Amino acid sequence: MLDALARSVIDAPLNKTGAQIARTGVSANQISLAGAAFGIGAGALIAAGHFSGGLALILVSRLLDGLDGAVARATRATDFGGYLDILCDYIFYTAIPLGFALAAPANVLPAAVLLASFILSGTSFLAYAALAEKRGLTTTAQGLKSFYYMAGLIEGTETIAAFLLFCLIPAWFPVMAYVFAALCVATMVGRIVRAKKEFPPETTRPPLH
Repeated sequence: MLDALARSVIDAPLNKTGAQIARTGVSANQISLAGAAFGIGAGALIAAGHFSGGLALILVSRLLDGLDGAVARATRATDFGGYLDILCDYIFYTAIPLGFALAAPANVLPAAVLLASFILSGTSFLAYAALAEKRGLTTTAQGLKSFYYMAGLIEGTETIAAFLLFCLIPAWFPVMAYVFAALCVATMVGRIVRAKKEFPPETTRPPLH
């Protein structure tokens, strides 16, 4: 929901920094992998109970996630780069709840519910993108992307904010995880409704014999 607004604020400085990094020879794919590595490191620190350290690495990871696209735009964006970017994002989205699950037994169930909601929301996002590509749909509402980026109630900005809040108030993780999971499911439902409207039934096919 807030990604478009966030991009309007951060795109200009990211693009300027990305152009400077590109001149050093560092590739967008290398930055994507580094962002995933810092995300895994954040999850490991959270699992060990070092929530402040985890918060710091979350910020570094997401900064790198923004810079990889900026570097790609300053050089040459590729399909594999877009694929690697989304894969590294989901590595990050998995690492943080898993870290909280390992940090305390009381966190295991809410973390599992949160991860399940991420799977549902992510599937609704990626399945829509695949069908949008098939139909030739495009959008730049969230910036230039390698595939169709479908907006929703919960997007990357809200997820990062939730992860930071988890680290700031770790004792409240179970409650906040359940609330955020419910919002992710609501996002999935909203995407289903939108897909139903934008992908009407095709001409009736003859029955199979």
